[in-house]
Parts: sequence; structure tokens; C-alpha cells
Amino acid sequence: MFARHWIIAVALAAAAPFVSPAAAQERSAVLRGKTILLLRPTIRVGAQSTGGMFEANGTWTEEARRNIAVALANVQERLDNRVVAAPEAYGDANRLAEEYGSLFAAVSASVVNYQFFKGNRLPTKKRDNKADVFDWSVGPGVADLPGARDADFALFIYDYDAYGSTGRKLLQVVAMLGPRIAISSGVHTGYAGLVDLKTGDLLWLNADTHMGGDVRTPDGAEKRVRELLQGFPGSKPDPDTAPAR
Repeated sequence: MFARHWIIAVALAAAAPFVSPAAAQERSAVLRGKTILLLRPTIRVGAQSTGGMFEANGTWTEEARRNIAVALANVQERLDNRVVAAPEAYGDANRLAEEYGSLFAAVSASVVNYQFFKGNRLPTKKRDNKADVFDWSVGPGVADLPGARDADFALFIYDYDAYGSTGRKLLQVVAMLGPRIAISSGVHTGYAGLVDLKTGDLLWLNADTHMGGDVRTPDGAEKRVRELLQGFPGSKPDPDTAPAR
């Protein structure tokens, strides 16, 4: 089981050494005076059935979309760059945006599985880690996304929440009291990533498989967005978490 937070930022400034993998993987970076295209977040919210299957819930998903949109608007100034929302897309342009949202999620999951988690590292990623290299991309086609021509980087956000159903929670209790098998109830995964719109290279990634905050509520969505953007390159300190002087 890997650590709760995995953060990595590259190609923006001189990198600092990795800290202990038990805590995180992080590099410092500075990002100033750039235009960041904020793409529509990919959001999936539903229930986790007794058997562990995901059951989509349209009402919860729409609540999460609204709450996360407000939370993102509230933190844009703290990112200390010009942040512009991607224009509304229709037809082929909308399909392209959705495809890249799904591709970003798949690449992020691969980063966690094959570079961050030592037990699963591919041979090439073992070499990358030893050489202090982070080489992942969604491909140069990202330059065709709506609004990409007028920006330097794209900020992708992926959020997946499966809230444990009553049956799942009961199964969890029974499994612990009987055969003492650990069964999880609820899955809360989030990825936030910064992509170079000219090359498609993934420059910064914050991946968390145990996120906090109930995105179905405004306060919970605020907490979720703060966690997703924790360590964003060049961002101003979060006043809610900055140490008092």
C-alpha cells in the first residue's frame, strides 16, 4: 500500500531530492506568469455496492460538479498564475476533451502503479527513478483541445468517489467479526496534473487514493480541492493551512 499523497513536479525548475517514499515523492518547482487552461474536471460519484461494484448516481455527480466548480474558482487566485476556464465545447471538440480527461486518469493511475509503487515498477521506470527522471505524457494531440492555443499549460482534475452502501458497510463489519477479513467501504480517488500544451508532457502530478472531503457538500468539495492542489508549483500558501506567525 503506497502512501496517501504522491506528488511530483518536474521540468519547471531545478529539482530538490526526493523525500522518503513512506511520506511522499515531491520536487519543488516555480511557475510564474504563465497561462493555465483549467479543463472541465472529470467527476464520477456513486455508491459502492455490497459486492464492491460502482453504481453511478447522477444527482450526487451533479452536486459534486457544482461544488467542485465553486471550490476551484475560490482557489484560482492562490495559484498565482493566469487561470482561464476552457471554453464550452460541443460535438467533436467535447468528445476530444472527454477523451483526454479519461486518458489523463489512465496515465495518472499508471504513474502510481508503475513508478511510485516499488513493487510494480516497470524496468524502464526503475531506471527513471534511479536517474531522477519523470517521463510521462498524454501526447502532443493535447494542443488541439479547445482553448489550448491561448495557454501554456493545462490543469487536469479527476475525481472518483464510490460511497459505501449500507450493504457494503454491513459486510465490512461481518467480515471483521467473523473471518477477520479486512474489507474496505468506500473509494475516494483524486488526481490533479499539469500538462505542457505544446508537448503533452505531464509536468506535475498529485495523486491520492484516500482523499478527504465529501464532494456532495460545499465544505467537503473545498477540502477536496485543497488536497488536490496541495503543492501546486508556485502557488501561494493556503491561508487555512499556513502556520501562524
